[in-house]
Amino acid sequence: MKKHYDVIIVGGGVIGSSIAFHLSKRNYRVLVVEKGALAQKASRAAAGMLGAQNEIGEDSPLLSFARKSRAMFPALAEELQFLSNINIELIQSGIIKVAQSEEEVAHLRAIAAFQEKIGEKVEWLTTKQVKEKEPELSEAVQGGLYMPNDGQVSAPLLSKALAQSAAALGTDFLEYTEVQELIQDNNRISGVRTGTDSFFASNVIVAGGAWSKDIINKTGISLETYPVKGECFSVQTHERMITSSIFSSGGYIVPKSGGRLIIGATEKPHTFDESVQLDGLYQLMAQALNIIPALKNAKWEKAWAGIRPQTGDGLPYLGEHPHVKGLFVATGHYRNGILLAPVTGLLMADMIDGKAVHHPFSINRTPYIKEVNR
Repeated sequence: MKKHYDVIIVGGGVIGSSIAFHLSKRNYRVLVVEKGALAQKASRAAAGMLGAQNEIGEDSPLLSFARKSRAMFPALAEELQFLSNINIELIQSGIIKVAQSEEEVAHLRAIAAFQEKIGEKVEWLTTKQVKEKEPELSEAVQGGLYMPNDGQVSAPLLSKALAQSAAALGTDFLEYTEVQELIQDNNRISGVRTGTDSFFASNVIVAGGAWSKDIINKTGISLETYPVKGECFSVQTHERMITSSIFSSGGYIVPKSGGRLIIGATEKPHTFDESVQLDGLYQLMAQALNIIPALKNAKWEKAWAGIRPQTGDGLPYLGEHPHVKGLFVATGHYRNGILLAPVTGLLMADMIDGKAVHHPFSINRTPYIKEVNR
């Protein structure tokens, strides 16, 4: 295996694979080092919603970033299909954010007004209109915000397609290999050291999701990130119950092919425990049955959990280390890693190219970064 590359990426999830894909398209020699298997952890666990309008508040700097990323998916799906022969199952049938109280009705109507103002397609549906569009929804739904441009993909297939497409373009992947140390020379990155070998590059990107902090802490700074466990489960139905993804204050229900539904997700911060607990499943089941009573007849499939990387201010860290030249970070996407993967890959590739990139996600922002003793 080669020892010298242009860029080494630490982490082979959807973010790391997207960065590798975009860099390989620009003819960089890239190595991705993943401590487990590719396209696992949070990348495998996600339901795959592309909720640029649904997930991100009107006051968030992420909104324009997310809208740009969502717009990349149709062309990306075709490109990945060509390179990897994988269909990422892009479905643009919209998301309905339902209201279950008068307060939620007022809140969602205000969101609708804002989104119309910025030019997004959005429609407020009355209780009757919601039932006409999705007949299986219960009377507990008092209306809904329909966002036709928000959609979904298969998260595992997207992650796999990005990795395989990057490989087809020349990226090398090293699985089941943990980076033990970042190699530096006079505050300049020069490579990484694993348990058995060393690899060298003038640029290293840490994209290890919730595990990125462990590596970055060894470089003299500490990013304000923490893990959040999200539990989900899936069921099978004989007939397709819903066509749009349904999002509520208590979770989501996402229709997949073959009558499969993914229901999630809990939010349990400050744990790397990937076990699934009954209290979380009970809450998800109760909320799902309240919205779609016919789910009581669905057949159980499986349950799982993923560990998502959250930050102190809810924004990802994307940029170069303040003290180590050539060391970059791309982490903290929390619940939007699938949605933001395309634009993150593009942005990080632009940074490696040396282009002037302006965004509010610098890792040098305060107070969410602090010096630590090495």
